[in-house]
Amino acid sequence: MLDRSRRPMVLAVACASMMVVMMDISIVNVALPDIRAELDAPLSGLQWIVDAYSLVLAGFLVLAGSTADRIGRRRVFRAGLAVFGLGSLLCGLAPGIGWLIAARVVQAVGGTMLNPVAMAIVAATFPDRAERARAIGVFGATAGLALGLGPVLGGALVDGLGWRAVFWVNVPIVAVALVCATLFVPESRAPRPRRADPVGQVLVVSALGCLVFAIIESHAYGWTSPLILALLAITVLATIALVIHEPRRADPLLELRLFRSVPFTSAILMALSTLCAFGAFLFMTSLYLQDVQGMSALSAGLRLIPVGALIATLAPLTGRFVATRGPRIPLLTSGTALTLAAVTALCLDEPLPTYLLIGVAIGTSAPPITNTAVSGMPTSMTGVAASLAATARQVGTTLGVAIVGTVIGPSLSGFHTIWWLILALGAAVVVLAFLGTGQWADRTAREAAALFDDMDAAPERSRDVDPLLSG
Repeated sequence: MLDRSRRPMVLAVACASMMVVMMDISIVNVALPDIRAELDAPLSGLQWIVDAYSLVLAGFLVLAGSTADRIGRRRVFRAGLAVFGLGSLLCGLAPGIGWLIAARVVQAVGGTMLNPVAMAIVAATFPDRAERARAIGVFGATAGLALGLGPVLGGALVDGLGWRAVFWVNVPIVAVALVCATLFVPESRAPRPRRADPVGQVLVVSALGCLVFAIIESHAYGWTSPLILALLAITVLATIALVIHEPRRADPLLELRLFRSVPFTSAILMALSTLCAFGAFLFMTSLYLQDVQGMSALSAGLRLIPVGALIATLAPLTGRFVATRGPRIPLLTSGTALTLAAVTALCLDEPLPTYLLIGVAIGTSAPPITNTAVSGMPTSMTGVAASLAATARQVGTTLGVAIVGTVIGPSLSGFHTIWWLILALGAAVVVLAFLGTGQWADRTAREAAALFDDMDAAPERSRDVDPLLSG
């Protein structure tokens, strides 16, 4: 067992990795107008700068988590830091929009080896249930803090040093984290390593990639074009194939039995909803403040300070609250604030109340969602459960950016329509908060965990077909 005095350092290294991965989702948004001006990028190119990153994260996080459980979490974590640092350096050196998007893919490949693996490292480092809950709360709060600080830091870097600095700033942070990971993070593996699922991986990437490509490029080709219809058809077919294929695997990429836990399922849907809303908000607001209102990157970042300040303040407080009082109240607060933010944006000309409510919504969402997703899961499933929760965040962000670009179009109109989407997402979070935190939900979580306890007790038992799924 790891010495108690080293555990805070392991948590700090994990949080640092979460910080750079999540911040690179939001920090880039304020740099988009400058990138467009220098590299002559179309609106769809700006969408791909954001979505190439989040899409790769979404597509490969589960694979990275299960691979780390099998071959060693520290080994994968350190490789992720090195690749992420290299990708960040290449982004800052990119001579054109295509090169920048390609470098974002490299960066994201490294990111896939950081986010869920860091969560699994934290869970393995803190075996006591209460300590683990507090550590997960801090780790989850870091995600919200990074998303909130990204626009402010990005604005300062863009105006002071240029847009390339928003990528180069990651390099020294990653270098320090890599050294600390080598010195302090112990190696750990799942008790029963999971085998690879290449078919499932191809189906996941196909479904997500085709869906996002169809949404982003619908303006250029039209929703009724053969290409877009074919992409949507592939999305549907790949999803159906996943549902059929995964239960037949001994070690599926997507462990569908986790979704029998209502708290886990609710957490996944709430992560998708809140990050879809926040991704849409950041992309839309960054373009609106700079391209429509004519603000500089720094002024736009400063305008978003209320969002970042509230996230930075509320996220750690919410993490401690969840550790002692449970997730329901923070989740209800998050959903209500998100709904009210959309209402104020639609009814008022003053943006400050909207920004404050967005800050409250995101600041109170990450810790309870993260805690709910992993809570009650056996150790052998921690990496997979954390990977699915992280995947939901990235899918939400990806869809939010893709939808915004489709709705507002190159003319940057239709901003009000996005707020109706955010209103619906906030209302969904409220409903899911009630469904996912009651006694019935807790019972389903215990029943789901028992399935994996039985599996770990008798790993030689055939699981090729799930008996409950077979009838």
